[in-house]
Amino acid sequence: MGIFSRLKTLVSSNVNDMISKAEKPEKMLNQLLIDMSEQLIESKKAVAQAIADEKKLEREAQNQRDLSQDWERKAMLAVQAGKDDLAKEALLRKQEHDKAYGEYMKQWEAQHASVEKLKVSLRELQNKIEEAQRKKNLLIARAKRAEAQQKIQSTMSSIAGNKTAFDAFDRMAAKVDQMEAQAEATVELEDYTSNASLDKRFAELEDPAHSADAMLLALKDKMKALPDKT
Repeated sequence: MGIFSRLKTLVSSNVNDMISKAEKPEKMLNQLLIDMSEQLIESKKAVAQAIADEKKLEREAQNQRDLSQDWERKAMLAVQAGKDDLAKEALLRKQEHDKAYGEYMKQWEAQHASVEKLKVSLRELQNKIEEAQRKKNLLIARAKRAEAQQKIQSTMSSIAGNKTAFDAFDRMAAKVDQMEAQAEATVELEDYTSNASLDKRFAELEDPAHSADAMLLALKDKMKALPDKT
């Protein structure tokens, strides 16, 4: 399973350092997926080469078996021709190819088993990468929410710790209240002054002096109406 060691090494040696230094989770996650995809491509190439080696061993084993069968046919021909020495030579050649065939088959079986395991591992790796791709957007969204929450909390802590700003705000609010009260008092005083002047004018109309003049005029009119006694 050594073909996957590069991906394992990449993750184990770099991921902790990347996480500790990561300021942008989105950027880091994207880079990790890029690295995984690149390693997946390399792993596919390695598995493809292993499959090619398996096929080569299988072909060579088949070739050795074909050669063995060919030398056996030649040995039969020699026997039929009454040439036992030649038949023995042919059989010795057949034996060599049988032995080679056995060795190639052992190598092929081992390679075949290895390739099957590599295929399973490759599928598992691809599934994990696909799962990581599906989770990426969710992780990015969670990271952004966490970042926003941290900013809000930091701002609240900063405001809570800055009592001077709050005291100044309260003093300004009190000043505005005082300004409003003074403005209302000025308006009220102006209304009171206007009402007092109006009351004074009516009071003058009701002054006793004005009443005496009216009574005098009335008296003179009355006197004019009296008969003349002279």
